Amino acid sequence: MTSAFTPSRIAASLGILVVFLAGWEWGPGALGIKTYLIPPLSSVAAGLMDLFRADNLWFHIWVTTLEVVAGFVMGSLLGVIGGYALGLSVTMEVVLSPYILALQIAPKVAFAPLFVLWFGFGLEPRILIAVLIVFFPVLINVMTAVRNIDPDLINLARSFKASRMQVFWKIQAPASMPPLFAGLRIGATLAVIGVAVGEFAGGNSGVGYLIVLTAGAAETPKVFAAIFVLTVIGMLAYWLVILAENRVLHYMPSREHKGF
Repeated sequence: MTSAFTPSRIAASLGILVVFLAGWEWGPGALGIKTYLIPPLSSVAAGLMDLFRADNLWFHIWVTTLEVVAGFVMGSLLGVIGGYALGLSVTMEVVLSPYILALQIAPKVAFAPLFVLWFGFGLEPRILIAVLIVFFPVLINVMTAVRNIDPDLINLARSFKASRMQVFWKIQAPASMPPLFAGLRIGATLAVIGVAVGEFAGGNSGVGYLIVLTAGAAETPKVFAAIFVLTVIGMLAYWLVILAENRVLHYMPSREHKGF
C-alpha cells in the first residue's frame, strides 16, 4: 500500500511554506505596506520572544489549553450522548431538534458577554462558549451515522435474539465511529475558536486576552505572534484527535494515511 506522504509531496509542501515565509518577510516592504499593518516575519518572531519574556506567555498558553481541553471534552460528551439519543429515538429527535437547531443558529459571540455577566471573568464563560460550539457538529455526525445504519443489519441481529444493548454495542456504536471522529476533528478546532471568543469578551488571562491587550496597545507583531500561538494550539488539538482516531479505527483500510 503506497503512503500518501511521499518525498515529492513533502518537498512540495515545504516549498510552499518557504515561499510563504519569504513573502511574509519581504513582501509587505516591497509592496510599501506599513509595518504596523503587516509586520515582517522577523518582527513577529521578535514579538513572540517578547511575549515569552515580558508577558508570561507560558501561563496564558496553559490557561487557553486548559479551557480548550475542558470545552472540547464536555462538548464532545454532550454531543455524543445527544447524537445517540436523537438517532435512536425518533420521538426525541422530533421534540428536541427545533430547540437544538435554534441554539446552533444563535450567534455564539452574543453569548460570550452574557456568560461573563452570569459567571464572572473566570474560566467558566470561555469553556461554556467552547462547549456550545463543539456540541453541534459532534451531535449531527453521530445522529446521522446512527440514522444511516442499514436496518437489515439490525433486523438480522434481532432475529438472533440480540438485546437492544447488544445491537447498540455490536452494530450501532461501531458504525458511528468514523463519523464521530470526523465531528471530533471539527470540534477540536472549533474549541479553540470558542475559547478565543470567550477570552476576547472578558478576563485577564489566556492567549485571546493577550491579543486584545496587544491590539489595544497597537503592538501588531505581538498580535500576529499570539494568533500564531492559537493556531498551533488548534493544530495540536486536531492532530491529537487524529492520533486517537488511528488507534481506535486501526482496522479501517488506509486509516493511517488520512491527514485531513
